[in-house]
Order: sequence, then C-alpha cells, then structure tokens
Amino acid sequence: MLEQIKNRRSIRKYLEKPVDDDKIIQLLESARLAPSGSNTQPWHFIIVKSEEIRQKLVEVSNNQKWMLSAPVFIVCVADIRSRITDNIEISLNENSPQLELKQIIRDTSIAIEHIVLEANNLGLGACWVAWFIQEEIRPILNIPSDKFVVCILTLGYASESPKDRPRKKIEEIIHRESW
Repeated sequence: MLEQIKNRRSIRKYLEKPVDDDKIIQLLESARLAPSGSNTQPWHFIIVKSEEIRQKLVEVSNNQKWMLSAPVFIVCVADIRSRITDNIEISLNENSPQLELKQIIRDTSIAIEHIVLEANNLGLGACWVAWFIQEEIRPILNIPSDKFVVCILTLGYASESPKDRPRKKIEEIIHRESW
C-alpha cells in the first residue's frame, strides 16, 4: 500500500478515454467502507459525466479549464443530518460554526482519500478540487443548503506523470509523548 501512496499524484491532464461505470462503482465502494465517527457515514457522491454540467462546475471552480480534460467528476458531499437529526433549519457555508460540520468534513475526507487511492490502484488519475464556494456550487447540482460540498474529484486516465513533490523529512513531523 505504501507504494500506491508514494506513486499517487494529482493529475490535471487526462486522456480522452471513458472510465467504465464498474470502475466508478468500485471507487465508490472503497469510499463506502471508510471509517467515520460514530459510524455516521455522512458522505454522498454525485457522478457527473455531462459536458454541460462539468462546464458549469468548472466555472464556479475559479474557471480551472484543465478540469474539463477529465471525463468524470465525482462531487463529494458531506451531510450534517448524519449528526444533527433535529428538524431545524441549517444552511452551511465556509463560515458555519457547527462542530458537526467539522466532523462531517473530516469523515468525508477520509472516504474521498479512499477513492483517490483506489483510483491509483485501478490505473486512474484523480485530483481534488475545492476552490469554490458553497452558494455557487450547490445550485448546479440541486444540493440542499444543509449539505456541504467538500470537493470535486476529477477522474480519468492520466496523460501526464507529474514528478515527486518535496516532502518534509519524517523527523520534522514526528513528536513523541508531547509537542
């Protein structure tokens, strides 16, 4: 597994080759199996292949045109209703103060990284995109205001092989017993 992690790269150029639905389902199965606090499983995934919808998502993602080379987007959404079940009105955005929002973002991020690693394992490339704001992205996909879009994963077969990025030495990030 460490080799898969070492070889994973953020891919921003993709081949014009479709991704089979069975591979997409396998990716989402890897996410479904991710751990979450109190087993709340707050994640939802929207598979987007439509050129028109992908274009709209690119526009609200600071017009990052490279995204359009990916044949598939997976929009990864965290659902606060997995933790707040009271029938109260909730509208989430980047400044929302709820502790539960932090919890569902954490848990959904674990599931997203499962997708990214499984994509690498299946010979696919992926890249996290999170340069958007909630009020602009949600209407495109009819996502309710009590849901939080964590990221768009671009997905496809890589047409690039990015070099290793510098990483801190292990000694720089390890603390023993306390800070």
